Amino acid sequence: MTGCPPGPTAKVPSVRAEPDCIFCGVVAGEISSTTMAQSERAIAFMDINPVTPGHALVVPRSHATDLFDITADDLAACVHLAQQIAERAKERLGADGINLLNCNGEAAWQTVLHFHIHVIPRFKDQPGKDCIGLPWDSVPSNLDEIERIGNLLS
Repeated sequence: MTGCPPGPTAKVPSVRAEPDCIFCGVVAGEISSTTMAQSERAIAFMDINPVTPGHALVVPRSHATDLFDITADDLAACVHLAQQIAERAKERLGADGINLLNCNGEAAWQTVLHFHIHVIPRFKDQPGKDCIGLPWDSVPSNLDEIERIGNLLS
């Protein structure tokens, strides 16, 4: 367990689980995983289908389907744990960079309906270790359209 244990007055959050969720099974210890770090609210474990060496997943202990369902405290705990795993991948695996990826919804390639962040170490000029690419091509856009959409989202 990372960090300090809860003090006598600390409130440990309740954990909500879904019976058919594979990540809830990992959190509960019912499904085997290689866990690297955990906190009161989140757990980090190795992805069983890694795209690069060191590819890890960080999930909240309490079930949340996606970015719209997760609490702010659980999201913060996941991001904090993802940062720790990213630092370890850089230091211990010699990663040249790290991608943090959250796929939110079927249209964004979310396949497990339990919020998770992928921590993907990247290795420059090492095709045997790093053969993934990002799923999009950047295309310049109309600056007026960018501003209009930005204002719509403000």
